[in-house]
Amino acid sequence: MSIFQDDRIIIKTLSGLEEALGEELKQIGATQVEILRRAVACNGNQELLYNINYKSRLSLIVIRPLKSFYAETPEQLYDGVRSIEWMKILDVGKTISVKASTYKSALDHTQYISQKTKDAIVDYFRDKFGHRPSVDTFDADIQINVHLNENQCEIGLNSSGNPLFKRGYRQATGLAPINEVLAAGLIALSGWDKKSNFIDPMCGSGTLAIEAAMLAQNIPAGYYRNNYSFMHWSDYDRTLWKKVKDAADNEMTDFEGLILATDISPKSIEIAGKNIHFAKLHKDIELKQIDIRNLNYPEGNGVIIINPPYGERIKTKDISDLYQAIGDSLKLKATGYDAWVISSDLEAIRLIGLRPHKRHVVFNGSLECRFNGFKVFKGSKKDQYQQNYTTEDE
Repeated sequence: MSIFQDDRIIIKTLSGLEEALGEELKQIGATQVEILRRAVACNGNQELLYNINYKSRLSLIVIRPLKSFYAETPEQLYDGVRSIEWMKILDVGKTISVKASTYKSALDHTQYISQKTKDAIVDYFRDKFGHRPSVDTFDADIQINVHLNENQCEIGLNSSGNPLFKRGYRQATGLAPINEVLAAGLIALSGWDKKSNFIDPMCGSGTLAIEAAMLAQNIPAGYYRNNYSFMHWSDYDRTLWKKVKDAADNEMTDFEGLILATDISPKSIEIAGKNIHFAKLHKDIELKQIDIRNLNYPEGNGVIIINPPYGERIKTKDISDLYQAIGDSLKLKATGYDAWVISSDLEAIRLIGLRPHKRHVVFNGSLECRFNGFKVFKGSKKDQYQQNYTTEDE
C-alpha cells in the first residue's frame, strides 16, 4: 500500500522553465501535467518518480505530497503534521530535515514553521516508541517539505535529496558558474536539434557544453549521481530502480556533430577541461582557448549560446565594448546559425545590434535575465547592422 495520499507528483524548477519542463515530463511519461509557478504537477507512479529523478534535465527537486490540511495557527500546523502516520514513512533511526516555504499565510516565518513541523514528528515517535529521529540539516536521509499557500498546508517528501542540478560531474568551478538546470533549460529553449553544431564561445567551467553533449547522446541527467532521498524511504524498490536506470542507459547513443567550447581565459579552459574529462566527454567536446573576437565559427549551421558577463555577476572593465564585440562576431562570422545570448544587463544586450526573433525571461540566481535569440542571415555588414533593436520594452 502506498504511503502517499494519491499519485500526484510536484516537480520544482527555475522560473521561466515551467513550460519546457512540462514538455519534458510528458516525454518521460507523465500524465495530467499542470503548469504551476516555478513548478509542474503531474500524475505518476513510483516508476515515473524514479524516471524523473534520473532523466529530467530541467527539474530541481521532485516532491511526493503526503497530506494537505488547513493551518492558520501553530496548533493547527502541529496537529496536522502529527496526524500523519510517520512510522510508515521513516524508521526512527533515520535522520530528518525540514524545509519550509510560505505565501500569503498567517504563519509567515519559515524557520518557525520548520521547527513546529520537527516538533510534531519528534513527538509522534517519542510517544509511540520512546525514541526520536535525529535532525540533520545538511544531509538528512528523509527530507520533508512544508509549503503554506494562503493557510493551506501541504506536506511532502523530497525524493531527490540534493537538488538535481548537482549532476555530479562538476569537479571545479570558476567565477559565477551557471546552474546546470539553467544551462539545460537554455538549450531546450534554443530549440537545438541535437544534430547540428553547438557552440559556446564563453564556456566558463564548461557547463553548457557538457549539458549539450549529454543531451545529444541521451546521457541521463543523473548518470553521474549515486544517491537520492527516495532510496531511504520505506517503500524503496531497489529492483525497480535498477530497471529504470538500465532502460535509460540503454538509450544512450553517439553524436556525430560538433560541440565547441571556447573561452578567452586560460583558467576557465583548465577548469572546463577537468569537468569535461571527469564526465568522459573529452572526445565529444572540442575545447579551445580563444577570444570571441578571433573565433571563426565552423562551417554549417547550428546553435550558439553565449553567457557573457552581466556587470552585476562579473565586473568587466568595459562591458559595452564586450557586447559590441559579441555582435560583431555574430554578424560577420556566424551566418546560418541561431545565436542566443543570456544577460541581465538590458542596455548592454541592445549593443549586440541584432533584433531578436525570440525572447525569454529566465533567472540566473536572483538576477532576472533576458534570453534572446537571433537568426544570423546572409548579407553585407551594413545589412546586418540594420537589424538593430527598436525601443520596445524587452
